Amino acid sequence: MENGTLVAHVDTERIDRQALALLPTPAGTETHKVIPHIEVVNAIVETLGFRHIAVHKDEYAVSQDGNKMFGLLELDQTFTGCRFALGIRNSHDKTMQLALTVGYRVFVCDNMAFTGDFQPLLAKHTKNFQLTRALAGGIDDMQRNFEPMVKGVERWRERQLSDVSAKLFIYEAFIEAGLDVPHHLDRSVHDLYFNPRHEDFAPRTMWSLSNAFTSALKELDPIPQYRATARLAGFLQQRAS
Repeated sequence: MENGTLVAHVDTERIDRQALALLPTPAGTETHKVIPHIEVVNAIVETLGFRHIAVHKDEYAVSQDGNKMFGLLELDQTFTGCRFALGIRNSHDKTMQLALTVGYRVFVCDNMAFTGDFQPLLAKHTKNFQLTRALAGGIDDMQRNFEPMVKGVERWRERQLSDVSAKLFIYEAFIEAGLDVPHHLDRSVHDLYFNPRHEDFAPRTMWSLSNAFTSALKELDPIPQYRATARLAGFLQQRAS
């Protein structure tokens, strides 16, 4: 497992924003508007700036042909032990829609959790698509989600779990395919929860279990990792209610 949340493996390359700006952009068509990856990132940074939100750190991964990009922008907005972050994806070859998702990074173990499946923005590259207008609405929705996310973390820190309940969560996630992630991660989740590497996650709570899952998911490639973390919150919330 690596320290960074955004990990590039065989089919992707991890790069910084300067390298992202140097990538070539293919021509679009009459029905498909190609938006350079760096243009998406710069527009996001500018839109955040208009709302007095700064980027603390950013990192990106691109496919070998440069057509697909996935990124993480950590924001200067923080709460107890966590920092809000924005996940982004973009493609030139119609394999993915332009999308944003809001989440938080946990300081102590450097992992990520998302509350929705690539929200608050999901848009096709149609010829009439207006990037700045779409981002303005999406980031406004993101800000409105900050407070519910903080309250959700507080509830999970207070929610005690028996060992039997925690094992049942793990069983349903992997054996019953409730989370749709590779089965080999079940051992990692189990070990991270029952033998935590940080005393912050020693309490047997939903918060500790969530972090065991998100820490284990760091073993996945960037795009599967972010899709899995996006599904995780819904999976845990549904079974915790």
